[in-house]
Amino acid sequence: MKILTNRERKLLFYRVFLCIIFFSGVSAAFAFFLPEKWLAGIGVSALCMILTMWFLLYRYLKGQDELLIDASNQITEYIAGDFHTRIACDEEGEIYRLFHRINSLAAILNARVEDEVKSREFLKNTISDISHQLKTPLAALNIYNGILQEETKEDGAVKELVDFSEQELDRIETLIQNLLKIAKFDTGTILMSKSTENIADMMESVKKHFLFRAAQEGKTICLTGDSQVSLWCDRVWLVEAIDNIVKNALDHTTEGGMVHIRWRTDPSIVQIVVEDNGSGIHPQDLYHIFKRFYRSRFSKDTQGIGLGLPLAKAIIEAHNGTIEVDSQKGRGTIFTVIFLKER
Repeated sequence: MKILTNRERKLLFYRVFLCIIFFSGVSAAFAFFLPEKWLAGIGVSALCMILTMWFLLYRYLKGQDELLIDASNQITEYIAGDFHTRIACDEEGEIYRLFHRINSLAAILNARVEDEVKSREFLKNTISDISHQLKTPLAALNIYNGILQEETKEDGAVKELVDFSEQELDRIETLIQNLLKIAKFDTGTILMSKSTENIADMMESVKKHFLFRAAQEGKTICLTGDSQVSLWCDRVWLVEAIDNIVKNALDHTTEGGMVHIRWRTDPSIVQIVVEDNGSGIHPQDLYHIFKRFYRSRFSKDTQGIGLGLPLAKAIIEAHNGTIEVDSQKGRGTIFTVIFLKER
């Protein structure tokens, strides 16, 4: 019988069986030697048998409870990071077979974690190698292009081609840098250097990044918010995230358009909103705009790479924040970024 393969259960069964035999014998002895007290003897014997069986059952259940508590503690230690802890499973029985399966599962998870660590390390090294390999030819091409620009000032047609070449080189460099940054977020190799930063100061930096472009394109960037609001964050990375959102807003507004950056705080959150009055996002695109390399069939933008918003989302989520988008076609778009305050 499988139910008796466990040693504790088998002992309990034998002890209960012996208890019944013993007290049945005691009752028979009362009946044989003291027939006038037979009924009282059987009553006392039955009470003693019940108490003995209750004690045996209590000891068994207590042992099983301690076994499960110990297993639970081992699982808790594993979850806490002690990946070498295991549940004792040297006995026979279904519960020990379950413990053995849990240990096997832990070993499989450990192997997968080790493989994942090795894969991340390999990807990290590969990214680093690619970065170094690409920076050198790109720098050389930029130098050559700069020389060509100087040499072709008098030839309008050639200069125009050289200018186009400069734009494409800038796009390639931006693409490579964004790819490397996203890959680093994926592999967990980005180290955030967080400190308490003033939101107004950071948003002013974002505005300065785009002032020249906005003036050239006849657009306006407005800032609104309390100058005393602060946030525990990595300034460089968070400014880059908002930069990418603002760039997306400028890309989709026409001459005379406006990009409005505003922020606020309450006891639990800090909120940053980037709103524009541009062309808006088609409803079918709203659920896809944070996907890498996503290009809408409804958009007229032919210059976008499709990595700015995914990178912004990765940076914001690395700060334990969320980003949401709301848009109406032809009326503009609102990006809302929310961070929980560190307590």
